[in-house]
Amino acid sequence: MKCNLPIIYVFYFLLISIPTSCSDTLIGDEGKLDEDTYLNYQTKTDLELPFEEEWYVFVGGRTHSNGGHHFITRGTGQRYAYDIAVVIDGSSFSGDSSKNESHHCFGKRLYAPADGKIIALENNIDDNYVSGTVNNDINDSNLAGNYIIIDHLNGEYSMLAHFKKSTITVAIGDTVVKGQEVGKAGNSGNSTGPHLHYHLQNTPSYLNGIGLPAQFTNYYEDDVLTERGEPERGQTVAKN
Repeated sequence: MKCNLPIIYVFYFLLISIPTSCSDTLIGDEGKLDEDTYLNYQTKTDLELPFEEEWYVFVGGRTHSNGGHHFITRGTGQRYAYDIAVVIDGSSFSGDSSKNESHHCFGKRLYAPADGKIIALENNIDDNYVSGTVNNDINDSNLAGNYIIIDHLNGEYSMLAHFKKSTITVAIGDTVVKGQEVGKAGNSGNSTGPHLHYHLQNTPSYLNGIGLPAQFTNYYEDDVLTERGEPERGQTVAKN
């Protein structure tokens, strides 16, 4: 079956290309063992959305059609990753779409989704031009761009990627608390436009870990208060 992904001005991906086909089945790769291990996984960390105001989920969810990162090589930490930006009046930008500053989420403050320790980061990668507007600019040599990895000290690790250059406010070894500002949204790395990439995984290395479903607590999902849930593509979400 052809997979019709949404087109809302800009696509957002970290390490994948758009698939030519897909199935609306739960991701489990090779069968029941993966489903038992990962699809039924209950997040141990008390996660909250790492931003203020309302953001739109461009990519995320348990089905192939919702979670475009499912198509990355098996075993990577991005299995259940989210690509999220701000959409206002049906658009992710206002004015000249070729400018990062025209995109609603560019420069928005981002926060630690839970308590933990900063174990890796990059803060010096230039922001791209918006893809498709100036030489189709994407940084393939620094896939995550500016990023942080938080060790939640329970076998779970959060990765936030594509920060605006030089806006990360924490250092390796720092202890962070849930809700603490850690940087600002940008368009660095293998990114086609300003957005936040977030995923949870089971190892410190974002290229080698296994992605884990991330359940967030106490947030609004299309204006409905959710005590614990997993946002999905097409939803507007906001922290309570």
